[in-house]
Amino acid sequence: MIKLLADENFDNTIVRGLLRRNPKIDIVRVQDMGLSGIDDPSILAWAAKQNRVLLTHDVATITRYAYERIEQNLPMNGVVEVPMDASIGKAIEDIFLLIECSSEEELQGQIHYLPF
Repeated sequence: MIKLLADENFDNTIVRGLLRRNPKIDIVRVQDMGLSGIDDPSILAWAAKQNRVLLTHDVATITRYAYERIEQNLPMNGVVEVPMDASIGKAIEDIFLLIECSSEEELQGQIHYLPF
């Protein structure tokens, strides 16, 4: 199963909704891993080391750093960008669909924008 990392400001309602949908989803939050306040490149590096796809609302900066990792041939397990104004239910459904219907290899080096 695909492992997820929820960015520091990611909506916890979405995280709880994913876990309600499937309690076996492997999802951790940045703040639970002691990574609060660190910069975006470090978050992406940590996610890569842990083989986790990053869930974020940060469309402004994460995308740039993710592409920089790809250009430098550094591992990047994937990013899922969810707009802040996205419907909670739609975000949960789309993330769930993505992790249930994709493999880890398919998401590597990819940035997905929700909603689909």
